[in-house]
This record gives sequence, structure tokens and C-alpha cells, in this order.
Amino acid sequence: MLFKELVNSRYSVRKYSDKEVKREDVYKCIESAGVSPSACNSQPWYYVIIDNSEVRDQVAATTYNSIIKFNKFVSEAPIIVALVNTKGTLPSKIAEHTKGRHYDIFDCGISAGFFTLQAAELGLGTCMIGWFDEKKLKEVISVPDKYSIELLITVGYPDEGEKNSKKRKELDKISALNNFRGD
Repeated sequence: MLFKELVNSRYSVRKYSDKEVKREDVYKCIESAGVSPSACNSQPWYYVIIDNSEVRDQVAATTYNSIIKFNKFVSEAPIIVALVNTKGTLPSKIAEHTKGRHYDIFDCGISAGFFTLQAAELGLGTCMIGWFDEKKLKEVISVPDKYSIELLITVGYPDEGEKNSKKRKELDKISALNNFRGD
């Protein structure tokens, strides 16, 4: 598959089939995520694969409550992957302090993008989840307080009724030559 086809085929899946996801396919996604670029080659990511149904249900429960219900679909995903930010290396921390930017968060986002593109190539669907109760989630999957969980990624085969409903801005609305022309 050509890269343009791959990026256009990937979308946020919110309805999964019952088809079992091979653990080795999830490791392929992590392997691809692991070669993504990072500031000072710090590689501040750690992926926790949640495929045990009991633990998966507990993790899913951290993404919604009686008021916030839009992530209810997470409980139907065959696999949930937690992306833990391990905060990078000393050189990357010095760069962050000097420039006032959190490169570790950027790096984790890039890594997650590589993960989801590899998943799409394997025919798997994904959805990045940023809304969760981090304190409860850390307890469930035993993440030490010194680290943060940046994202959850649901993984599975899209349900046949699921549609790719990507709506994107036109190129002239997201880019310009030589000068910013936004707003």
C-alpha cells in the first residue's frame, strides 16, 4: 500500500468486531512506534498492552463516567494500549528547560502516530483516547507516579458497519507559503 493510501485509510474506529487480534500484530505496531523520531533520541515511551478482559474492563471504566459517556465504546475494544511517558533523557530535559517546550509529549504523540499507521497497514483499527482518569488508570496498570500516561489507544478489527468518516480541512486552510495566513 502506498503511504498516501495508508494515511487516508486510517481513521478513529469506535466500533470493533469480535475478531481476535494477534498479540504479535500489536508488537509490530509497538516496534514501528519505537523507531519514531524523538528529541535527543530520548525515546520517552513505554507501551502497556491490556488484553486481559478483567483489566481491560477496569481500564475502559477510567475513560467514562455518569456524565462523560462518549468513550463508552472503549469497553468493546479487544485490546487497549496505554502510552506511558517515561520523561526522556537528561539531554532532552535540558533542551526542554532551555526552550520551554515539553518535547517528551511531542515525541509520544509522534510515536503514537507511527503505532496507528502500522496498525492500519495490518488491517487493524485504532482510536486514540486522551480522556481518562489518570490516577485510577495508574493504579489499575501499576504505573509509578513519576510517569504520566499520555494516551490510550484502542486496537481491534473495525466492525463491518463502521465507516471511515474523515472530514478534513482543505490544504489552503492548513498551509501557506512563506507567511502564516491562518484565522
